[in-house]
Amino acid sequence: MQFASENLAEQGAQRMNERVLVTGITGYIGQHCAVELLTQGYEVVGSIRSKNKAETTRSAIGKFAPVDKLIFTEADLLSDKGWDAAMRGCSYVLHVASPFVLTEPKNENDLIIPAVEGTKRVLAAAKRAKVKRVVLTSSTVSIMAGNGSGKFGPETWSNLNSKIGAYNKSKTLAEQAAWKSVEAGDMELTVINPGGVFGPPISGA
Repeated sequence: MQFASENLAEQGAQRMNERVLVTGITGYIGQHCAVELLTQGYEVVGSIRSKNKAETTRSAIGKFAPVDKLIFTEADLLSDKGWDAAMRGCSYVLHVASPFVLTEPKNENDLIIPAVEGTKRVLAAAKRAKVKRVVLTSSTVSIMAGNGSGKFGPETWSNLNSKIGAYNKSKTLAEQAAWKSVEAGDMELTVINPGGVFGPPISGA
């Protein structure tokens, strides 16, 4: 007979040998993800656009989780540079990074290009690194925007022909690009579509 405590110990030992890349680790969702992963014993690689943000991010996360297994790597959604190095040794990727603004940009591509091209870069690098699974943070807007009320399911997409705004369009196109990226191959993709995220922030808490 195998006891629950033995199973938990085995799971903990396995996690100690697994590395997870978290994109957007300087953001609200990314930092909460990092805290949970570190608490569970995973090694976490956080992608940041500038290493100037590394110490402040480490300090914030360190208030809630051990950071001895937290490392940072420079990578930008708009550049191929750094992503292969970021993926090295990773079993999983949490792709959280995506541009977000409170006001509508003058040029919708300011949001769409980094969201879509960044997702393609992350998925392509993950494939090359033979990552087991990528978890993408999308949004309910990729399903519901411009569709009014009604029933929505796995095959439902926002109405890109209506005026849904740059952010909603960026989330829709990025998720579509992600699914297309895994049509061939055996890498798993899981997409999370939250309607809203609430709670205390890690930074400044």
